Amino acid sequence: MAEISRRSLMRATLLVSGAAAIASVGSVGAATADDAVLASWNEGDTRKSIIDFVTAVTTDGSHDFVAEDDRVAVFDNDGTLWTEQPMYVQLAFILDRVKALAPEHPEWASTEPFKSVLAGDFAGVAAGGMKGLLELVAVTHAGMTSDEFTAIVSDWIKTARHPKFDKPYTATVFQPMLELIDYLKANGFKVFIVSGGGIEFMRPWAEAVYGIPPENVIGSSIKTKYEVRDGTPVILRLPEIDFIDDKEGKPVGIHKFIGRRPTAAFGNSDGDFQMLEWTTSGPGKRFGLIVHHDDADREYAYDRKSHFGALAKGLDEAPKRGWTVVSMKSDWKDVFPA
Repeated sequence: MAEISRRSLMRATLLVSGAAAIASVGSVGAATADDAVLASWNEGDTRKSIIDFVTAVTTDGSHDFVAEDDRVAVFDNDGTLWTEQPMYVQLAFILDRVKALAPEHPEWASTEPFKSVLAGDFAGVAAGGMKGLLELVAVTHAGMTSDEFTAIVSDWIKTARHPKFDKPYTATVFQPMLELIDYLKANGFKVFIVSGGGIEFMRPWAEAVYGIPPENVIGSSIKTKYEVRDGTPVILRLPEIDFIDDKEGKPVGIHKFIGRRPTAAFGNSDGDFQMLEWTTSGPGKRFGLIVHHDDADREYAYDRKSHFGALAKGLDEAPKRGWTVVSMKSDWKDVFPA
């Protein structure tokens, strides 16, 4: 997977340069505004707010110092770490899986929501609502072992390409956010993905792309069960929803799987609102950040009325709550990795 391998090398270089920059100030845990840190971020209030926060919570003796064990940062995935337009990447995966399986199911040609998927009628797919989506998830994500599903996702992510940018989806990750993850990790933060996307959809590639290991990925899930097949133990995926990691579910998932209230939270939509609200309402210095997609030339421009990643309440509430709002157009030198 050449694209991921190249990015992994880039990530290692960024992490080393960030650590070296931090060490150069001669103070344990202190951060720096050196050019090697957040290199794809333009100078300004947004970049400064990140560096000021990290400096405050990592400087020994600071009133805002946070012990390393308590430095937890949580990131939404879709729209925060990679592009989510014109549809969520996992939805693109679901649609491709339906088309791949269609020859085995001729009845789908006249049965919704499969009929709309095969006809490319996304309005028809949307009209099926949650019931239709769950039917699609059941068919494309269940009835197989966890290892089989991992193999299917891994094969798909290697070849699937974004319709607008004509590059692998793993190349539509946001370079400034990759640098932010590395910067936090270099300063002793434990970094987690907390996404509405499927946990087993993200785990096969998250470490190679983001440097975030599978055990640090929290997402929506379907039910599973343990069984022995022909003498071999397997985890079987069932056609039932287990947990939806979105909106109010995000703080619940963090509490359940991490066990610590985060120090910093990063999102881009109203689906992340409760995660940011819960994080920043804790004691001590906290940080909340929202990525605002306002760059139609380099990516997309959308917020309040978008079908994917709608942002209204978060945009209105951010100034009152002291959350940093990133203007993709103004704050980022680059959007995607070179």
